[in-house]
Amino acid sequence: MGIEIEDKFDVPPDYEIPDLSGLAEVAGPKGYRLVALYYDTPDLRLAARGVTLRRRRGGDDAGWHLKLPKAKGARQEITRPLTPSTKVVPPELAELVRAYTRGAELRAVAELDTRRSVTLLSDGDTRLIEVADDQVKGTVFGEERRIVRWREVEAEILDGDRALLAKVGKRLRKAGAAPSGAASKLAKLLDRPPSPVADTEPGSAGRVVVDYLASQVAALLSQDPHVRRAEEDAVHQMRVASRRLRSSLKAFKAIVTDTRDVQEELRWLGAVLGEARDLEVIRARFAGLLDRLPPELVTGPVRIRLGDDLLTREHEAYVRIRDTLSGARYYTLLDRLDTLVTEPRLAKAAAKPARKTLTNVAFAGWDRVTKAYDTAQGVEDPAQREIALHDVRKAAKRARYTAEALEPTLGHQMGELAEPAEAVQEVLGAHRDGLVAQETLAEEAERARQAGEDTFTYGLLIGLERAAAERADTRFPKVWARTVKAVRKVI
Repeated sequence: MGIEIEDKFDVPPDYEIPDLSGLAEVAGPKGYRLVALYYDTPDLRLAARGVTLRRRRGGDDAGWHLKLPKAKGARQEITRPLTPSTKVVPPELAELVRAYTRGAELRAVAELDTRRSVTLLSDGDTRLIEVADDQVKGTVFGEERRIVRWREVEAEILDGDRALLAKVGKRLRKAGAAPSGAASKLAKLLDRPPSPVADTEPGSAGRVVVDYLASQVAALLSQDPHVRRAEEDAVHQMRVASRRLRSSLKAFKAIVTDTRDVQEELRWLGAVLGEARDLEVIRARFAGLLDRLPPELVTGPVRIRLGDDLLTREHEAYVRIRDTLSGARYYTLLDRLDTLVTEPRLAKAAAKPARKTLTNVAFAGWDRVTKAYDTAQGVEDPAQREIALHDVRKAAKRARYTAEALEPTLGHQMGELAEPAEAVQEVLGAHRDGLVAQETLAEEAERARQAGEDTFTYGLLIGLERAAAERADTRFPKVWARTVKAVRKVI
């Protein structure tokens, strides 16, 4: 697995690679022939999302390659050895694109036969940049085969950096190359898949909201393969995308309507993801506390219970996540999310200018936070007060997500709303995390007691967590006062 960072250029048939000396040591060119079969569903679901799955022969990286979009100019590439069959995709790669295929057949949709001439820039034994000059013959399969020929140049980072890549690109452009309008050879070859986003009126509230929803659907989908691989932070990022989607559907219900069922399904998905994420966070939290304690205060097998035992539960939660991500309910939710952004049910307010309409939505979100705070202030029962403060935190998170969604369109005013919302969310989150940690420690201490183990350290940790929760509770009035002052400058 690696990250692919490259620049692509369209060039005329008579283009000549310019002299690259002076940038690094130059070797080559060296010739290869590469023949790649590309796999997709009949309706090109992978291509529509910028995902590439191929089986390639030739060159020094023959095998199966799955390329997943990560960020602008970069893609994550997962490789597997070449297999004899051209009809069967390796099961582990087919699994990683299930969020896109959703049971549809993967089959060869195109072939690229490339005559490649490679020039290598290096520094001693360190390979920095590879410049590939490609003569391409592309074949699209179907009832009638279609053949397209073209030439292009790619400059890819190996062990170099973006600064050197930019210098190489500058020389290529000066010699007559033009930045490619296609993200990949396959994108250039295939007919463009339908846009995954509805065509709404530019400048309208509907355009802003639908575009944002589409970005979060894409974020959720992009994390699916990483969650299946149990990569670091993937569950957290997928959970955040599901929360942002659900929060936005609530906040923008006057723009995009009839989304209550989708919201409930997003709540369900977030809960499934949350089990593993919460165990991961609290296990790291306890490990940090234990590491800061003097060794003589850590008694009994407390590290095992708060480390290995919680890790076992976390692994079990990951099994449930993988089962969920392979189930019909999840695929139905993804289908509904696709429909949400391709065929949204828009209210009349969606056609109104974005600035005024959506500014009012953001301000209404702050009214909700203030009302939740006023309610919490009137609650005397400690247990009920905790519930009321949690409602304040949820309202603040929703207000933050709304403001962050609108900041690219409405500007710094939304950023000035998001920051205080985040401050309220964080201090109340610290308070609640301390309470949850105490409950978990009490449960583990009881298990330890029943097993005849020393429970001294559990009591010590509960005391530390209680103190942390109380500190957050003490800080909250000051944070709230600063928040009110900051928000009044905006609203």
